[in-house]
Amino acid sequence: MASTAHFNKADSQKAPPLPLLPADNEESELTTLLKVYLKPKDIQKIWLAYRFSDEAHHGQSRRSGEPYIVHPVEVACTLARLHLDAPTILAALLHDVVEDTTITSKEIEKKFGKQVSELVDGLSKLDKIELQDATEAQAENFRKMLLAMANDVRVILVKLADRLHNMQTLEVLSPEKQKRIAQETHDIYAPIANRLGLNTIYQELEDLSFKYLYPMRYRAIQQAMKASRGNRREVVAKITVAIQQKLIEMKISAEVTGREKNTYSVYKKMSEKGMSFSQINDIYAFRVIVKEECDTYLALGALHALYKPLPGKIKDYIAIPKANGYQSLHSSLFGPFGTPIEVQIRSEKMHELAEAGVAAHWLYKTKDANLTELQQQTHQWLKRLLEIQSDSPDSLEFLEHLKVDLFPDEVYVFTPKGKILTLPKGSTAVDFAYAVHSDVGNCCVAAKYNQELVPLRAEVNHGDRIEIITAPLAKPNPAWLNFVITGKARSHIRQYLKSIKSEESSRLGAGMLNQALKALHINPSSIKESHWKKLISDYGLKNKEDILAEIGLGKRMNVMVANQLVGFMEGSGHLKGQQKQLNVITIKGSESMAIQLASCCHPIPGDPILGFINKDRGLVVHTHDCSAIRKFKLDPEKWLDVEWDPNPDRLFKVNLQIMVLNERGMLAKISSVIAESDSNIDNVNVEESDGGHFVNVNFIVQVHNRIHLAELIRNLRKINNISRINRVKMKNF
Repeated sequence: MASTAHFNKADSQKAPPLPLLPADNEESELTTLLKVYLKPKDIQKIWLAYRFSDEAHHGQSRRSGEPYIVHPVEVACTLARLHLDAPTILAALLHDVVEDTTITSKEIEKKFGKQVSELVDGLSKLDKIELQDATEAQAENFRKMLLAMANDVRVILVKLADRLHNMQTLEVLSPEKQKRIAQETHDIYAPIANRLGLNTIYQELEDLSFKYLYPMRYRAIQQAMKASRGNRREVVAKITVAIQQKLIEMKISAEVTGREKNTYSVYKKMSEKGMSFSQINDIYAFRVIVKEECDTYLALGALHALYKPLPGKIKDYIAIPKANGYQSLHSSLFGPFGTPIEVQIRSEKMHELAEAGVAAHWLYKTKDANLTELQQQTHQWLKRLLEIQSDSPDSLEFLEHLKVDLFPDEVYVFTPKGKILTLPKGSTAVDFAYAVHSDVGNCCVAAKYNQELVPLRAEVNHGDRIEIITAPLAKPNPAWLNFVITGKARSHIRQYLKSIKSEESSRLGAGMLNQALKALHINPSSIKESHWKKLISDYGLKNKEDILAEIGLGKRMNVMVANQLVGFMEGSGHLKGQQKQLNVITIKGSESMAIQLASCCHPIPGDPILGFINKDRGLVVHTHDCSAIRKFKLDPEKWLDVEWDPNPDRLFKVNLQIMVLNERGMLAKISSVIAESDSNIDNVNVEESDGGHFVNVNFIVQVHNRIHLAELIRNLRKINNISRINRVKMKNF
């Protein structure tokens, strides 16, 4: 059978596109894509979802001015090109309905099923969670997205298609937003697409990110590539025909295509090698697609007979696939006129996998060893992300580990039994040990590369046969964090160090608590299990060790914990026969200068309090959770147990921060409610607006006690357009 050849010209004329959205008796682009592989009943349900989404988004427009429904349909088209199943297409059409309209997840589940509802929920943002800043919000969004992906990888496939269309229409946003979104896409979404084997989406996300991050460089390379097409087209055509004829001669059935490399890959090569555009000869690559895997090696031999290979430039990704399942033979050749050319040779099934990645799971319904292995690799990667996130409660730390795992320049190494492991370039023996198993990593003491002893920080190389030597009593070393690079290794080392810190803190906290109890003339052994259980419940912690660890870390005062335990003992009658000298001082709030209420936390009657003896200021009263307490030495003799008088004879200051709609008359409304609640305004300060709809107003108000304060806050919440009210602990100590 003769080979076929064609060249993908970047400047070729395209046929007029089909309309994107359906109309009466009119074929749409999405319909055309779906008819290729879905049943009519599935397509009918998809158009039901389209009409549902269109109605839900009715009246909403994108920044470009087009109806909002265009966006979910574009997302659905991208996924239909990957031949994803009906529930994924349904989720694509509905992915913004819950977030941007009044429709609930329950309604989605009732109308389209639980599977679709869960996919849509996995794509929803964390708008209702208050986060400290945009970076933390971004990190938390990625965490939720990847956790949802671990349960169903289709979540990330819809998310990537969603991001692709957003990047394709990014020009309507401000330059600042363009750069922020482009950077996020370059750092996270493009690498995820690459990791999942979605080659087409990956390259387009890379190019679009490059376009907005470095617009001038992008335009310059685009213009240079366009100008060079006319000069190089003849050379490319000759090479294509020569390859085609050689394959026919060798009786190999194949399809030969020439393709232009994407803009970002050309720029990356220029940057890495310090070359100008004119010095790069292999802008065009050639792809040979054969029927079966065995034909790939025959085709490689035929091409090596046609053009001489460059030494050291042959890569066999068929025998050892990439981590994302990609398989191909790569070879760089000396082409005609001394022009270096790059050739990729793969089977038809490998090509489908290279373009669709894990999405090929829905394309092939038959059992296939390669697909099964790919799914297992993807599952292992997702499982590793779950392990990392469970070990990294901090979202930013999780994002750091994720980025490390998303940028591997891969190295292939062997275990002693011959199993192949893929590690990021620059990995060490410790990274390898944790890749084998976390227990191996925790107990490793030495390593052998190809039967030779090496230090644990030695970097691995392609083809190394690695053996890890362990010892039962060995433990992770904090110094390892200076050279390990994989997220799994860093996560397990940090987890171990945190557990050790917690154990040591518990031991220290136990000693400090015993000291405080003895100062109160209480035998520590007299504290019953019931007293601890009540204290654990009050603090909202898991166990006694957590309380002791917080004492050891300075998060809780040993004196405060001791006093509370003693209080439980008094209530249960367990203090009989024991002398208790607490010297409780009653605070009315109108005492002399010898007793002061701390300005850092503004305690008011009803707050749990502690008294600190200051040699310059006398007795200073703080709330028990005041951050200023940690600044003082933990000397039990300087702390006194204090309590509020049942009938204090003065008003106490409290700092309230109120977020309100920035409109005329709001300050007057708030002031009126404060006065009607029998409270005074001591001070008011309006923070400078950042141009948004809401503004923060800081009030220092005077109240009788916590009950009075709670009543005041309830009254303030009745005012329309108040978003949030917080009691603020000032930091001017």
